[in-house]
Amino acid sequence: MGEVEVSTRAYAKMCLHAARHPHTAVNGLLLGLRGGPPECLFLTDCVPLFHSNLALSVMLEVALNQVDLWASRSNLLVAGYYQANAGLDDLSPTPLALKMAGRLAEFSEGAVLIMLDNQKLTLNPRVPPIIVLEQRDRHWLPKDKNLVMWRNWESSRHICKSLLEAKAHTRLVDFDAHLDDIRQDWTNQHLNTEIARLVSVANGSA
Repeated sequence: MGEVEVSTRAYAKMCLHAARHPHTAVNGLLLGLRGGPPECLFLTDCVPLFHSNLALSVMLEVALNQVDLWASRSNLLVAGYYQANAGLDDLSPTPLALKMAGRLAEFSEGAVLIMLDNQKLTLNPRVPPIIVLEQRDRHWLPKDKNLVMWRNWESSRHICKSLLEAKAHTRLVDFDAHLDDIRQDWTNQHLNTEIARLVSVANGSA
């Protein structure tokens, strides 16, 4: 299988989602560039979904349809699924995670499953606190770490740290929160703008 590159935006929002609900499992969808080079899946963004009941099948279908429609308008595709389990040392993909990832892989070749490592989800992790899995022979197995790319891991790490210190996670909206109050924006454009600003500063262009 080809390379996977994780953007700062996708990484930061996954971590913010987990930080927003530290005592429950959380999940979401990963978005990739539509029509990108086949040898590399570039994960540009993610959409946080649920934190209260990850197995709500009807709401999951509603969320998946809405995200897919929104992504297609932005020249993106749903290219993977992420999840952080409730247990501190629980890294095992749940039946729901496997089912969702398998379904996405049917429609998006090279789709990935990302499990967040709660033990490494600290304010300033030394190594990326995620495990990227790929489907091989209908089994989801960890991807070769040499094929998981970061444009700049140190920059992503420091930007996520800055966001957490600024309590940006308290402003993150997942689909759960949107269902409670439809005025809340599950695309998190306000956070996207803030992350883009921090990336520009890190790159010396601001």
